[in-house]
Amino acid sequence: MPPSSWNKAVIARRALLLAGAALPAGAFAQTPKKPAAHPTARPAAVAHTPPPRRPDLAPVGSPAQTLIGPLDTAAKFAVIIDHTTGDTLLDKDADVSMTPSSMTKLMTAYLVYERLKSGRLLLTQELPVSERAWRMGGSKMFVALNSSVKVEDLVRGMIVQSGNDACIVLAEGIAGSEEGFVELMNAKAHEFGLQKSNFRNATGWPDPEHRMSARDIAIVARRLIADFPEYYKYDAEKSFRYNNIEQKNRNTLVQKGIADGLKTGHTEDGGYGLVVSSSRAGRRVIVVINGLASMSARGEEGERLLEWSFREFENVTLFTAGDTVEQAPVWLGEAPTVPLVGGRDLVITMPRGWRGKARIAVDYDTPIAAPIARGTQMGLLTVRGDGVREKNMQLLAGADVPRLGLFGRARAVMSHYALGS
Repeated sequence: MPPSSWNKAVIARRALLLAGAALPAGAFAQTPKKPAAHPTARPAAVAHTPPPRRPDLAPVGSPAQTLIGPLDTAAKFAVIIDHTTGDTLLDKDADVSMTPSSMTKLMTAYLVYERLKSGRLLLTQELPVSERAWRMGGSKMFVALNSSVKVEDLVRGMIVQSGNDACIVLAEGIAGSEEGFVELMNAKAHEFGLQKSNFRNATGWPDPEHRMSARDIAIVARRLIADFPEYYKYDAEKSFRYNNIEQKNRNTLVQKGIADGLKTGHTEDGGYGLVVSSSRAGRRVIVVINGLASMSARGEEGERLLEWSFREFENVTLFTAGDTVEQAPVWLGEAPTVPLVGGRDLVITMPRGWRGKARIAVDYDTPIAAPIARGTQMGLLTVRGDGVREKNMQLLAGADVPRLGLFGRARAVMSHYALGS
């Protein structure tokens, strides 16, 4: 065993990479410590003053909470997340149960795309139109009674035209009935870990027990974009003609070319809502708002918050998979150190210009006793700081380090005690 005087090392220092410099191996100065010497490994918080409000962000309602201070919004419910990191940039009652209206159709679309991708459903396949689907009220793609409609047309009718009738045809074609399809929706909600979702229909038709939260909608949107990029393309279509009736995409941000999806919604109880996504310079964000007073209000607020999220935040890659984070001392090994690497890319979302306020802490036992197998979990890297949501990444051994032979171990032990190191 390693000498008992060698204790757990906790290293905390600003990452050189955050300041724009390359991060060499061993950039964290190793400072072995005893628990009593430093009761906490958390770096001190950095105080900050929120930046002054921009003229184009004039108060329009009660505030939402953001990483850079309160921001007023007319939306009753709102959340903004970064698609890559999943970090929340803005939150206003994002976890409160609400009426999702037609934003429900994101879950319907997910289940349809899932079956298309697996081959259980084909875009060229035709599904029958029941009387229930034909009679369905609200927004429609105007399918004809007792006709058959191609799945691809139904998808476009559901996404572009927000057709409730299209949703019913798809639900019945997949599960035999809308009720059976709703069971699949709720099962998928459980699989996704949605906390405030309870589906009662496939369309978002008013029902007091049909609920989602803004965060749940954002989670489904993120999964849909990530899992089915080949079908997400339908969201960007500005219009669709079916049955000699052409309808424009109800998402005004798609119409303006500002966003490439996803969905609008409106009921008397829920007000006007919008879930929208856009990608710029390799970074994608998802905005969900609900409870607006009008179509124009949701469009204007959606655009304002989308622009705000791109302007005020950036993604910073701290490490890519396989980068050496630290060279950890090895006890009785054929090599004196072993590289500690991350098993994945570590990307964080933070306010622009705030790179120097982040802190990185590396926590591992030192020295690490040989033998060591590549890929073995060795420690934990934590990123935290002002304007940064805490992130953790497991550190793995980046190489095999065999144990010294008998004579090598004896020499190492004698050297340690002789030198008092």
